[in-house]
Amino acid sequence: MDESINLRYVVFLAATAAMGGLLFGFDIAIITGAGPFITQAFHLGDLGLGWAFSSLLFGCVLGSLLAGKLADRYGRRRLLIFVALLFASTSVAAGLAGSFNGFVAARFIGGLAVGGVSLISPMYVAEVAPPSIRGRLGTLYQMSIVTGIIVSYGINYLLRDAGANNWRWMFLTGVVPSAVFLLFVALAPETPRYLAMAGKPQEALAVLKRITGQETAQSEFSGITASLHNRAQAWRGLSRPGVRRALVASAGLAILVQVSGINTIIDYAPAIFQSAGWKINAALASTFVVGVTEFLFTLVSLWAIDRYGRKPLYITGSIGMALSLLGLFVTVIEGRFQGPLVLALILAYLAFFSACIGPVFWTLVPEIFPNDVRGIAMTVPVLIQWVANAIVVLLFPYAFHVLGKGFTFTFLMVMSLAQAAFTWRFLPETRNKRLEEIEAYWTSFKQPL
Repeated sequence: MDESINLRYVVFLAATAAMGGLLFGFDIAIITGAGPFITQAFHLGDLGLGWAFSSLLFGCVLGSLLAGKLADRYGRRRLLIFVALLFASTSVAAGLAGSFNGFVAARFIGGLAVGGVSLISPMYVAEVAPPSIRGRLGTLYQMSIVTGIIVSYGINYLLRDAGANNWRWMFLTGVVPSAVFLLFVALAPETPRYLAMAGKPQEALAVLKRITGQETAQSEFSGITASLHNRAQAWRGLSRPGVRRALVASAGLAILVQVSGINTIIDYAPAIFQSAGWKINAALASTFVVGVTEFLFTLVSLWAIDRYGRKPLYITGSIGMALSLLGLFVTVIEGRFQGPLVLALILAYLAFFSACIGPVFWTLVPEIFPNDVRGIAMTVPVLIQWVANAIVVLLFPYAFHVLGKGFTFTFLMVMSLAQAAFTWRFLPETRNKRLEEIEAYWTSFKQPL
């Protein structure tokens, strides 16, 4: 690692932006434990429950669609502040909802915040992180998501016996992580790459100097300004051949990361455990084990991502997920889908995802786009992954109960294998490369896409 790096400062910046993942993880997981109680409160069937879970995700689609352009117009930091405020207000609205329609509306609007932060937080981290530690700093975002999930699981378990309105308190607690995030973002500067793009070179250089020191900052700044000389207008910049290649690769990753099933396992863990014979209290307690497993194996990625690279981890994780899903399929056809065996296989699946897939996805996506179109280009994969996420989460209860567990696990297994094959064929290795070097990779192909 370059000794000139101001490690304490750059970790503060990356951890602050990555804290947006805390809101992300909290909001997608808080409904996990609240789901059974919402089902009773609003008398929901399979599709109603699917809509309760996926309404947030459809809001994430719109939020991610808007966030890229707004981040390029108003800056990464300013939008993160708005996201924190929106998340707090919609947490209150969901907790106080007097009808199912009101609840769905609050969750949908909350999805605007989650969708926005899923694009802006990784982008901020990528734009402030030196190449030698960018992978590890990018992992902080996934770690923050997992922390939010664990916090949600803990809140769900602690409030499980708090009366008929326990689910309302579960959502109202979302104000706390919002306030913490808002405080830290208020102390952070704008990213140097956005400042350069916004015509503020002196401010950009000042931030770079504080991150890497005088000499390295000047060299880095020269590379940034050179990469911006061809700055495109809005969506037209995405038509460049090199950008199109990066978009195709990122879109493939975005679809596969969702259709291989991660958010169905996280969101519906209590329902899966109940179908395996667990009582509701035991099922909720098991979700906490799920969260701790995710956190511990995300720490593995923190150690591995800059040592072994993005591509090997992604392929290894995809194959491991497929093998775990194969194990679940075998338990179904042999009539052994019950008890600790199901928990062990789900934990294995989550371990491979947390150590290899989640951190790499959120690190790799912002890395592969050029500086001048990063905000608008990231809209494409982030939007696609939210669409895929929403559809999969919406349909999972129907598939699991009507089409059957065996069919569901087989589909997820095939998608995990497809993810490994796609990564091997289409993804570059970005380890220890400056963002401007990665941009050059996509433009080096002689044939246009």
